[in-house]
Amino acid sequence: MLSGGCGYRFAAQNVPGVPQGIRVIAIPAFRNETLQYKIEQDLTAAVAHEFLTRTSYRTQSQEEGSDAVLQGVVTVIYSSPIVFDPSNGRTTKVLMTVGLRVTIRDTKTGETLWEANDLVFREPYEVSVDPRVYFQENRPALERLSHQVAASLVSTLLGGF
Repeated sequence: MLSGGCGYRFAAQNVPGVPQGIRVIAIPAFRNETLQYKIEQDLTAAVAHEFLTRTSYRTQSQEEGSDAVLQGVVTVIYSSPIVFDPSNGRTTKVLMTVGLRVTIRDTKTGETLWEANDLVFREPYEVSVDPRVYFQENRPALERLSHQVAASLVSTLLGGF
């Protein structure tokens, strides 16, 4: 599931916020405590991709052989209507919300380098008036949200543990 691409890197070799000696970061599949199908797979893949494209760190799915492990738990996901059509009362815009717990731990010392137990991300999306495609719009919103989570998480982690 976690694979490298062309090898281009946009970030410096050593990022100031990451402790020296961290070269390989394990990103095992996030745990899903919700009923949303595949959200943990989408988030794990997006975070791994973000590390590969924005940093010089190697990523892998197994903890063995890594210098640090990033573990994530999807704690909640829900959608709420936020805009209604005044003429018929139908929902025209929905806000998807995802809650996460994320920990980065040094695999050699066991020390927690960074953790957040209450990360929340939101993604609004338009709802079609055609009931046949109503639920089809949910999937692209989940994909956008996964990329947003990954970009924000990697930026936060690289900014300083």
